[in-house]
Amino acid sequence: MTRRIGLPLLAATLLSSTPLAAQVATRPAIFPAPTELTLGADTMTLGRRVTLVAAPGTDAATVALAAQILRTAGVETITTARRPVTDAAQPQIVLGLADAALVRTALSGTAPDAAREGYTLTIAPATNTVTLAGHDADGLFHAVQTLRQLVQRPTLPALVIRDHPAMPVRGTIEGFYGKPWTMAERTRHLDFLATVKANTYVYSPKDDPYARDRWREAYPAETLTQLGTLAAAATRNHVDFVYAISPGPSVCFSAPADLQALRTKFDALRAIGIHRFYVALDDIEYKKWNCDADQAAFGPSGAAAAGKAQAQLLSAVQADLTRRDPKAPPLIMVPTEYYDAKDTPYKAALRDNLDPKVVVQWTGTDVVPPAISVPDAKAATKAFGRKTLLWDNYPVNDYAQTTGRLLMAPYARREAGLAGELTGILSNPMNQEAPSRVAVTGVLAFAWNDKDYDAERTWQWSARELAGGDARATDALLTFFDTQHMAPTFGSQPWQEQAPRLHALLDAVRTALADGDAGTRAQAIADLTRAADDLVAAPDTIRAGVADASFTEQARPWLDALALWGRALGQTAAGLAAADAGSPAAAHYFADAQRLATAAAAVRTIPGATRFDGTIRIADGVLDRFITDAPGLIGTGAR
Repeated sequence: MTRRIGLPLLAATLLSSTPLAAQVATRPAIFPAPTELTLGADTMTLGRRVTLVAAPGTDAATVALAAQILRTAGVETITTARRPVTDAAQPQIVLGLADAALVRTALSGTAPDAAREGYTLTIAPATNTVTLAGHDADGLFHAVQTLRQLVQRPTLPALVIRDHPAMPVRGTIEGFYGKPWTMAERTRHLDFLATVKANTYVYSPKDDPYARDRWREAYPAETLTQLGTLAAAATRNHVDFVYAISPGPSVCFSAPADLQALRTKFDALRAIGIHRFYVALDDIEYKKWNCDADQAAFGPSGAAAAGKAQAQLLSAVQADLTRRDPKAPPLIMVPTEYYDAKDTPYKAALRDNLDPKVVVQWTGTDVVPPAISVPDAKAATKAFGRKTLLWDNYPVNDYAQTTGRLLMAPYARREAGLAGELTGILSNPMNQEAPSRVAVTGVLAFAWNDKDYDAERTWQWSARELAGGDARATDALLTFFDTQHMAPTFGSQPWQEQAPRLHALLDAVRTALADGDAGTRAQAIADLTRAADDLVAAPDTIRAGVADASFTEQARPWLDALALWGRALGQTAAGLAAADAGSPAAAHYFADAQRLATAAAAVRTIPGATRFDGTIRIADGVLDRFITDAPGLIGTGAR
């Protein structure tokens, strides 16, 4: 649902229908959902020639990105101009900050969005003009990302968009255990983050020795250069690069030398263009001191003493950052008790002693929370003494319950309205960067506009994005995603069910075989055969249709297993058809199905790609159970 805003007379004129022969505009699907979108009745077509008008002082890289997007959309000739053209027959794009005179004129009376990172985008068929007005440079960049989605349509609808993010911080934290992403994967991830209007990436791989076990040591020159290149890529994508250090396993909180070691580390990173910092104190033993000096400074070890010691060190780091640059963004930290919102001696000590500028991360009601509500976030605000930055452990797959899984269900069960109680959301993604984008897209769409977030539509859009708009590849991806729908917790019950679409089909087949007449049973078996064919075909369709080879490579064993499971289901369908006809061939088909299922269940993950190696899981508990049960399903009433 979007909200229509009251528009001034000139904006209403902007949206009015002009030529009688014009096509009727249809509402475009834009992700994340805009805060406000008002649709007009007319359309315009860019054609092969477009004039691009950038206001003085507009970021050259953003202008170049807009030109690149237009060329990709089929514009062959782009003419640059200093002022808008007066010939209404010539399509033009006007872009710049909203306070630029020519941009204000092109907006034709539409009041621009005035929020941080906000933008206004108008399409006026009457003047053949598209206007992109950013409240700031980030907002203009986001406007260009919306243009990228709009020009994928053959015609542009008359509209006014006024848009800005609900949450100030939106992005990912590479905070998982196991094999870190490569620098190339991180660069691709930053490019992806730009397309979904994210603004934050936290570098915090648990297996970077210079960020954790050997945190006091300087990075090798080569690694430092790579980090600098990565930070530049983040800047290019209007994403804040945040460097996280994890000194907790060995730090002496009261030691001046360790405070200086943090300063030295941050100075080296500042020299290569990194200006935002994070201290991670998660997953450590906090009820035992690492040095005798802390015993003398804070007393006997324990939760409350640890909270006080951590607060003292972090407050000193924050003070140092402010001294160096009064406008520096605040330090971020993740506490040792990063989960739930119960008040504890540790949280109380942190709340009472930590500099209020420091941003605190919180993972929700549990390490892997099944749901997060507005009251949950309010409780966290009270417990930590400030609004928290949510570290959402989805779709991360570095814990035992995720072995053999890609977590690709839609981002769900987070309550609309959380934007009022959080400073933002960071998703902790999987070791597999490209497959992570499916769930991360939902996280970021929710963070941008939680009130209008549609989990299912966003999930489908993420498939279309991976497929480059190809319909067959999109359908194949959604078939694959369904088999990777389970979202485990640390408990016994997942917070999202496994393979809901396939599960519903198989349940319907069970019912038809048990209770239906001959025609109903035949139709059910035909439906099952088509579903099996879809599973078999999906891997090759995905490999051919997804342009990013990193997705197909990182998902390779899952795609291999999917094809085998599809063949097993196909043989199962043949066995059911034979059994329904009373043919002795049924036993052969069922035996072959079991053989294929056994082979499929034996496919293993790529060694070392995730924290836990294991066998691949495809719709487990759904598909395997049906194939096992199939020989006894005809007329048994089994469900």
